[in-house]
Amino acid sequence: MKLIIQIPCLNEAATLGVTLDALPREVPGFDTVEWLVIDDGSSDGTAELAKELGVDHVVRHTVNRGLATAFMTGMDACLRLGADVIVNTDADNQYQADDIPLLTAPVVAGQADMVIGARPIDDTEHFSFIKKKLQRLGSWAVRMASKTDVADAPSGFRAISREAAMRLHVFNPYTYTLETIIQAGQSNLRVASVPVRTNGDLRPSRLVKSISSYVRRSLVTIFRVFVTYRPLFVFFWIAVLLGVPGLLIGLRFLYFYLSGDGSGHIQSLILSSLALTLAALAVMCGLLADIIATNRKLMERIHLRALQAALGEGRNEAR
Repeated sequence: MKLIIQIPCLNEAATLGVTLDALPREVPGFDTVEWLVIDDGSSDGTAELAKELGVDHVVRHTVNRGLATAFMTGMDACLRLGADVIVNTDADNQYQADDIPLLTAPVVAGQADMVIGARPIDDTEHFSFIKKKLQRLGSWAVRMASKTDVADAPSGFRAISREAAMRLHVFNPYTYTLETIIQAGQSNLRVASVPVRTNGDLRPSRLVKSISSYVRRSLVTIFRVFVTYRPLFVFFWIAVLLGVPGLLIGLRFLYFYLSGDGSGHIQSLILSSLALTLAALAVMCGLLADIIATNRKLMERIHLRALQAALGEGRNEAR
């Protein structure tokens, strides 16, 4: 069994050494533990420093392509390097590396395909009150969308099985954390959550530049992934929100019309017709999106088989 610990980096020369000093070279359940750094277009010599500090594998982007892309680049590299389990952690030493065995244990035992480290958010001093509440709200929204029981959805400290890594496809360039959980849940992968500890803050977050920007991008991500995996459900409720008021307004017009006072309520007829037309369009969009979602699932299955063939594997991909 091989474990590869991957670290996405962007100009992390100041903190990478501290992070690597804490990483283990031995983890229960694994014969080999290797480290991989993904240099996402750094200009401070992060890749060179990683090699000097004994990192086993370094993958470089010539330009900055975003955290989500760096994460997926690491996933692909780990798979090709023969990883049975992949642990993702941050380069700013946010998470305590001593808790890596807690993450990997459910995967090694065959009890989970993905394990998310849940930080003690309420006890984290450098998190503002607003950020703590937003973290809780975001995790609740992801639980609803993914049908999982993840306590800390934005956490990047996670262990992923080889099978799960082959199934993940991130299309949002901003962050992978929310999307991968929703995708895993909707793909019937087993997602677990374990409490982990954190270290002191070495630098401000580069992902959360402002609360409003983070909330906006997170909501867009959740909505896009939900539309991708449950389009009929989403468009059905859009149709309901448009159709019910349209029907009520139409009944109101009909009442006045039958009472002989319809000429003074033409605006209601127009508004009702518009709402009902939009509701019908939403239903049609939902049906088309559902067909597209079915094709996407077939394409994902074909991609999985092609990836298994490219890696020389014959694992059963049905679940």
